[in-house]
Amino acid sequence: MPELVQDDYRSYSTAEHEPVSNLAPRWFAVYTAPRHEKRIAEHFEQRHIEAFLPIYQSRHNWKDGSKTVLELPLFPSYIFVHIALANRVPVLEVPGVLALVSCGRCPVPLPDLEVETLREGLAVCKAEPHPYLVVGERVRVRVGPFAGMEGVLLRKSNNFRVVLTMMQIMQSVAIEVNESDVESADSAPQQGN
Repeated sequence: MPELVQDDYRSYSTAEHEPVSNLAPRWFAVYTAPRHEKRIAEHFEQRHIEAFLPIYQSRHNWKDGSKTVLELPLFPSYIFVHIALANRVPVLEVPGVLALVSCGRCPVPLPDLEVETLREGLAVCKAEPHPYLVVGERVRVRVGPFAGMEGVLLRKSNNFRVVLTMMQIMQSVAIEVNESDVESADSAPQQGN
């Protein structure tokens, strides 16, 4: 969990290695209590705090056979706010807000271009959450002839590869896959499409 930010007026952006102005509005990620994102977004609107809660639509089948479309947060437990760092106290006072995402005690601003692109892109394109996979992570192939096999995710040029290893003969092979064809090896196996 991110650390709760206290009044430390020396804030630095780890991504850009330059001081972050306390007066210039920037985008920050707010870590929230689980399933409180929409209510917190309403609180921000009432308090005139510019906020962005990316949502997506998901079909849900209930036990009684009824079906419904739910609007869920694209990033569970996170909402973005556009504030000057010096004006963070009203954000932290909103019920359900746990912290600003920070590096140590210093809130880390998000790249403005990324947040604005996300806002504009979600207005015209559908999106849904995807498990966070990083190069070097152990993954499981979900579909295709290698379904069920586990290996390490690599990236070569613009392609993703999974290195499958046969420990008994101490040999490996790299196969090309689509990012959507793999899942974290720590998650429960899913049925292939």
